[in-house]
Amino acid sequence: MFTGIVEEAGEVVEIQPGARAIELTVRARKTGRGLKVGGSLAVNGCCLTAVQVRKRAGSTLVRFDLLRETWERTNFQYLQPGSLVNLERPLRAGGEFGGHFVTGHIDGVGRITRWERAGQDHVLDIAAPPEVMRYIVYKGSVAVDGISLTVAGVNRRGFRIWIIPHTYEVTNLRTRRVGDVVNLEADLLGKYVEKFLRARGTARSTTEARSD
Repeated sequence: MFTGIVEEAGEVVEIQPGARAIELTVRARKTGRGLKVGGSLAVNGCCLTAVQVRKRAGSTLVRFDLLRETWERTNFQYLQPGSLVNLERPLRAGGEFGGHFVTGHIDGVGRITRWERAGQDHVLDIAAPPEVMRYIVYKGSVAVDGISLTVAGVNRRGFRIWIIPHTYEVTNLRTRRVGDVVNLEADLLGKYVEKFLRARGTARSTTEARSD
């Protein structure tokens, strides 16, 4: 479990096909401290397992094995050596909860349709697929490349986010351009509410059918 408070932007070192998976190697600094093989790290919001950890020149090189499913459902397929990725360590028991519950399971990808400065801030518009938009609500939460953000506007095909200077500076948003693809995870709360209401509706229909 994560909170969507990105700790640093790491750098992609290498991407190459392996015997059983696609190997992604990322250079981390802060988030690499204490990380061991088998540990988890959110990379652009996707929970990945470290399969190799190497210390090098004041940083940590972390290798992950990506399944084809992960590769095809995320924006990892667009990464190149030198790309910046958002990194966050799992939430520790008793740790500070500054964002919202982020599972690290990507629901889909979106595409940036507007990304520009507005005063001291930036405005970000993202076109998103229906399976994500069904959970997007005004003033609700969404994870964009693992960043916990508040929805500032919603339309049929996408949503708007306002980005403060701090978020712009510490995440990979500073390298983003219109047309770029981002990982999206909708708020977990909306998914549970939907399932509860669906189950309740099914139970009600069953009860009414029996009474007839």
